[in-house]
Amino acid sequence: MASLLPRFLLSGSALALLLLPTGAFASGVPLLAHRAVYDLKLGKSGGNSAPVAARGRIVYEFTGSVCEGYSTTFRQLTELSLDEGTTRTSDMRSSTYEEGDGSSFRYQTDTSIDGRVVDSIDGRARRSADGAIAVDLSKPTKAKTDLVPGAIFPTAQILEIVAAANRGERTSELRIFDGSDTGQKIFDTLTVIGTKAPAPPAEKVAAETEPLKSVARWPVSISYFDPDKKDGVPNYVLNFDLYENGVSGKLRIDYGNYVLSGEMSKFELLPQKPCN
Repeated sequence: MASLLPRFLLSGSALALLLLPTGAFASGVPLLAHRAVYDLKLGKSGGNSAPVAARGRIVYEFTGSVCEGYSTTFRQLTELSLDEGTTRTSDMRSSTYEEGDGSSFRYQTDTSIDGRVVDSIDGRARRSADGAIAVDLSKPTKAKTDLVPGAIFPTAQILEIVAAANRGERTSELRIFDGSDTGQKIFDTLTVIGTKAPAPPAEKVAAETEPLKSVARWPVSISYFDPDKKDGVPNYVLNFDLYENGVSGKLRIDYGNYVLSGEMSKFELLPQKPCN
């Protein structure tokens, strides 16, 4: 998912500047325009505030190319059953657009809990020639922020992870700006790349889909760290199978006191213009 992520969106290499057109085809496989649905369930739970049951769904859509830029839409609906017998439903919707050359990134996210909007972020980030990022935020409040050089955007992150995997590398450390949290924050990430997985995939839908059943994939784990925190504990960890064409499968989202597991239940190819 190029942003789950849940910024599914997922990626990597700590470079001040990234030549995205080169990275986009470094493996010879362009990112695939697609819509994927993932069914969520509680994978693990522990601690006083952890849920005792959970279910939900992620719908993720990715379109575009290095020539025309990349667009994503993402929705995660999750119902958590708490220990005291109450249920809480969260609904997060986001949309992004990233220029193919990595020069700018637009993002919008709305989060509701039990039908009430609790967070709304709308902003744009531009990268200058020296790699510094200027953020222009319109929600939740108008603000302008200049961030230090060195971060890349979510689609570039995916391309970098795929390139690192194809080079046989086992780890990748990157600084990422994806518009999450306050909409003005850079995260440090550590990606651990596993051994290339054998074909076909374990997920039934992926195993029956031609663009997935024969393409290379790797199990990856991405930990997101707040640079301002000194305890070394990640804010959250994303685990998933990363296909060489940018598709994600077999999700595992670790929030600390509980884990959500996601299985691909639907997959659909979307129209994609060839990039010369």
